[in-house]
Amino acid sequence: MTDNKNDKYISYTKRAWAIYTLIIIAIIVILVLFVAQDNEEMFFYTLMPAAAAYVFRPMNKPFSKLIFKFTGVSHPTEDK
Repeated sequence: MTDNKNDKYISYTKRAWAIYTLIIIAIIVILVLFVAQDNEEMFFYTLMPAAAAYVFRPMNKPFSKLIFKFTGVSHPTEDK
């Protein structure tokens, strides 16, 4: 049962990271297509949101709380 719970948590974590990545890509596309006015701004709006998303990426504890809130699967405990 523990392996199944751990597998579910890992699956939900991968899905959450995929959603996070898609949101960042959508922000970059919106900035490049609708906000940028020249090539320099396009380049800036391509790099900076990606860099900011990396620097301010979610930590494990808040990410685990959100996964538990939306799916009901908690972070697996390590029993050794």
